[in-house]
Amino acid sequence: MVTNRNQGATRLFSFAKLRLFCFVALLLLFAPNLPAHDIPADATVRVFVKPEGGRLRLLLRMQMVSIHEIEWPVHKEDGTLDLALLDPFLREAANKWMSDKVEVYEGESKIASHSLAAARVSLEGDASFGTYEDAVAQITGPPLASGTKLLPTQGMLDALFEYPIQSARSRFSLHPHFEQFGLRVITVLRFLPPGGAIRAFEYEGGDPGIVRLDPEWHQAAWTFVKMGFRHILDGPDHLLFLFCLVIPFRRFRGLIPVVTAFTVAHSITLIASAYDMAPAVLWFPPLIETLIAVSIVYMALENIVVLQPRRRWMITFCFGLVHGFGFSFALRQTLQFAGSHLLTSLLSFNIGVEFGQIFMLALMVPTLYFLFRFAVAERIGTIILSAFAAHTAWHWLTERYAQLSKFPFEWPAIDAAFIATALRWAIVLVALAGAMWLLDVLGKGRRRHDEIL
Repeated sequence: MVTNRNQGATRLFSFAKLRLFCFVALLLLFAPNLPAHDIPADATVRVFVKPEGGRLRLLLRMQMVSIHEIEWPVHKEDGTLDLALLDPFLREAANKWMSDKVEVYEGESKIASHSLAAARVSLEGDASFGTYEDAVAQITGPPLASGTKLLPTQGMLDALFEYPIQSARSRFSLHPHFEQFGLRVITVLRFLPPGGAIRAFEYEGGDPGIVRLDPEWHQAAWTFVKMGFRHILDGPDHLLFLFCLVIPFRRFRGLIPVVTAFTVAHSITLIASAYDMAPAVLWFPPLIETLIAVSIVYMALENIVVLQPRRRWMITFCFGLVHGFGFSFALRQTLQFAGSHLLTSLLSFNIGVEFGQIFMLALMVPTLYFLFRFAVAERIGTIILSAFAAHTAWHWLTERYAQLSKFPFEWPAIDAAFIATALRWAIVLVALAGAMWLLDVLGKGRRRHDEIL
């Protein structure tokens, strides 16, 4: 009897599942075909910011294809925009898709009120946003001729907003939210401070956070400390190089001279690159990336072959010079946010990198200690881990060398600029050689003192 009841319940449950399946299938079959708005793959936003008198003028240009949820007035016969009826819809789109997507700050206070001074549609090939004056003239000028044929997904929306401010010499910031404009958003921003040179920003990403147009030194410093910390954690090649350094030296005392040498070296080339002392040729970045892979392979093989590496700080110093150029490539696009505090930002980026290294060392050293103490013998573990690092870096090396081989090597022109750069580097190298010799002498004297004791 119990068995029959179970079978009946099973049949009822199966029949219920069948009915549910049929119901869902009918819904999918007869569901209305709702139109979807296609998000463009690439979108470019152009911005001008200029404080003058008691107002801040914000000029924005975006692609019409990025705008949706606006019922544009169109001609029924061809679907093109009815320019005679367009103005209120442009103002609605400007407020919804521009002013609502940008937060403007004077100092640390958000400017709550603003007004839309003008809005218009421009043709896609229009070049008026090349300068601030041309952009203002375009937005405030006459609209397109009534006979212009333009689809709702064509052209550009231009708008001019005005924000009340206390002083034109205040420090201003923007927080854009352009992530809905496209899958990949490029923002080209120009800030025109009173009596100063134009500051240009160009970055990728719809929401970069708060963009400080004229940061104070401590704001720039904190921004670049965070950048340096994130960069060392996001860079697998730098982390693997650091890991190869740690394997033979699992005590912080032994790591101090090695990590210090690496820090000093990459700081030198990073700062030199920021001041345009690096070669400005196409083959240089892939060469540096290839040499970074070489540094990892070398360190890993040395861990395998040499039982107790001597003077590793010297090798680390040399490779640190290479890694510094690698850091500079990552920093090149972000120095635009330093304002007038270039050196402060560079040093802060280095501090962030060091915090990242210390954080990773605090994880690596105890992990290796417990691994070699409880899981595997020290020598075997060193060989296994170093072989894994060498294998990974070797793949990077082959891939990066393939990219490097695509760039033809050309000797630089021997001119006054080249000679001046070469002399500066010669002075730096002589000073470095002297510093390394002095450190080596001090190290030998310390070892003799320890042996005597």
